Amino acid sequence: MSPAHPEPRAQPRPVPRLLGWIRSGLFWRTFFLLSLLTTLSMASWIGMINVFQRGPQAEQTAELLVSVVTITKAALTHSAPDLRTELLFELVSNEGIRILTLEPTDKVEPPAKFLTPEIAAIVRAKLGPDTRFSRRVNDLPGFWVSFDIDGDKYWLMLERDRLDNLTRVQWLGWATVVGALSLLGAALISSLVNLPLSRLAGAARAIAQGKRPAPLPEKGSQEIIEANRSFNQMVDDLQQLEKDRAIILAGISHDLRTPLARMQLEVEMASLSPEAREGMQSDIAQMDAIIGQFLDFARPTESATFTTVDLSELLEDCAREAARLPDVRVTADVEPDIHVLGNPTDLRRVINNVIENARRYGKTPGEDVTEIDIACHARLTGHGRRAMVEINDHGSGVPEDQIAQLLRPFTRLDSARGQANGAGLGLAIVERVITRHNAELTVRNRDGGGLLLQFALPLAP
Repeated sequence: MSPAHPEPRAQPRPVPRLLGWIRSGLFWRTFFLLSLLTTLSMASWIGMINVFQRGPQAEQTAELLVSVVTITKAALTHSAPDLRTELLFELVSNEGIRILTLEPTDKVEPPAKFLTPEIAAIVRAKLGPDTRFSRRVNDLPGFWVSFDIDGDKYWLMLERDRLDNLTRVQWLGWATVVGALSLLGAALISSLVNLPLSRLAGAARAIAQGKRPAPLPEKGSQEIIEANRSFNQMVDDLQQLEKDRAIILAGISHDLRTPLARMQLEVEMASLSPEAREGMQSDIAQMDAIIGQFLDFARPTESATFTTVDLSELLEDCAREAARLPDVRVTADVEPDIHVLGNPTDLRRVINNVIENARRYGKTPGEDVTEIDIACHARLTGHGRRAMVEINDHGSGVPEDQIAQLLRPFTRLDSARGQANGAGLGLAIVERVITRHNAELTVRNRDGGGLLLQFALPLAP
């Protein structure tokens, strides 16, 4: 086939999945940026707490330790010897404070992690440089600090819970909760920002497929209201323009074909030579065919007219009709029982246009016939299962740099001029109908010569 085949659509290069989400999806881009902002804010907040509360927290913890040790030491020093046992029991049961004698053989483990050098320095400055700390003495857990009474060494043990609340563990826990809530908020904000644009993109895709989208809701921010209102007005204007164009073209068709019919009648009745009559009849038929092409190109393909079409049977019918032409040889490889959703009349027009384009411009070199191969198979693509239709000839093809011109209306390549009659709308009609059937159209030079036109139609449910 030659001038009738469009340039293959460029395929996007694969990118990593996460990077692709960030690049292509507004939701993921907004969510990623909000999450990054939240993470940086939380890190800054925790850093400020660590800087500005480290000193006061260390002083508060040290003062608590010094106060407990000092009060306990004073109570033991000034209590009567016969009441010390009762005092020790009272400290254990009510205050969680245990007093044990410090022995050189005690098994001592390093102090708890929260005990920073600042806390240890403050405590030793007030209780003495020999003050020791431990988190476990003789396998008994707790917070242990040493003190002396008149040269005798003792251990004072506090319940660990009394000091754990003063660490930054709870701050970290709250930061985790706040961070999770912030991520949920970022997802919600991203959805709210993306929803109007997603609706707008979906409506634009519907228009590209020849459908009339539902009116966009005119609510939200002022910018969204104005954008949706303008889009709805544009849809109404396009629909009205489509109706006006159909009326105009119908009028043109009537106004032109009426005098053509009179001319045809006059040619039949006139005294002309057979050569002149045949030439004038050919010219009139050419003019009528061009008018038909104009109407086919302008006629909208409404999705409301789509029905379940037996594509296999349709292709075989078109192949049989083409095989009756004296200058065409057709080879068909069609998988049976392939059904698609579409307009049967428009799909038949597409196939016939492609075959006619091949017949005109794709003759096999050195022969007076056109060899056309028609194939149809159900395949799994990136858009789901689709009916893959391929129609190709064995001609000389088209230069690669001219393939892009084939789908443009009223365009005929230099190699095709003077060879056949037409307005350059054959493949423009094909591209227009295929797009409105939510299908993908690809045209490329065939290996071994000729052009191959391929389109993938969604299978019927």
